[in-house]
Amino acid sequence: MPATTLLHVPTAEDIRESHRLIQPLIHRTPIMTSEAINEMTGADLHFKCENFQKIGAFKMRGAANAASRLTPSQLEKGLATHSSGNHAQAVARAAQVMGIPAYIVMPKNAPAVKVAGTKAYGAEVVFCESTPEAREAKLAEVVARTGAYFIHPFDDYNVVAGQATAAKELLEDANTSFDILMAPVGGGGLLSGTALTAHYFAPTTQVIAGEPFEVDDAYRSFHSGKIERNATTNTVADGLRTPLSEKTFSIIREHVTDILRVDEAAIIHAMRQVWERMKIIIEPSCAVPLAAVFSYPETFKGKKIGIILTGGNVDIENLPF
Repeated sequence: MPATTLLHVPTAEDIRESHRLIQPLIHRTPIMTSEAINEMTGADLHFKCENFQKIGAFKMRGAANAASRLTPSQLEKGLATHSSGNHAQAVARAAQVMGIPAYIVMPKNAPAVKVAGTKAYGAEVVFCESTPEAREAKLAEVVARTGAYFIHPFDDYNVVAGQATAAKELLEDANTSFDILMAPVGGGGLLSGTALTAHYFAPTTQVIAGEPFEVDDAYRSFHSGKIERNATTNTVADGLRTPLSEKTFSIIREHVTDILRVDEAAIIHAMRQVWERMKIIIEPSCAVPLAAVFSYPETFKGKKIGIILTGGNVDIENLPF
């Protein structure tokens, strides 16, 4: 029986099925540790390196799952999305593998490396202003023109189930019990998927997110009980500028333990430590959970922590250090 599109909060079996479904389109990424960073933080950190994922980010998982569940008639006119970069590349890559066109709306200030990557996978890129409203308006124009199927970056249970597989692999491959799992939060697709994985497969493990002060809508939403918006998107963590959706927020409210905010200097410091100590490339959004570990030592000291390193698509012409 072919897989069908998920219209409900993913179950444990949905996550398992999604993991099986996306195998042809993803890598099983490694887990790395750093004695130096452990000594600096006083914690036992295990990094799930999605910066080594296809297209350079975890977003390949969600896009692959959503695309793989579509019918031939839904795929016929191609795929479309809006994204600042990593989901854009993931949808473009999925379309390329399936032999169909991709139409991607990207903000004008998207990192050049992510724009170039999206175009390299054969997608048509259309630019817009850097606001959620502008993205959605331009996307509507593109879909009306092309008839392409829209895969939302995070407000889609198929995407959430795909993103959940990163934490699933982390739990399986680390072969240990974690006190805490961590992910950054933007639109909430990865965080909600991580929270579901912990809920089903590691119910005693807490899930804590990191978020920049500059775009702290998830933190404010978590505490107010309703979806909040950001007045600006002035953060180096370009992948975290989007607000939560109803789907992701409902899962986060139920299954996430806490959201911790970090300043821009902490993000840049954490990013630099990974570059220098681990000799791997990560992008600023990716560094936000580690920035939280540095910023709130009393929360993490002595704990065994799994951190999803979300991606490595950084514009090396514009490094923040």
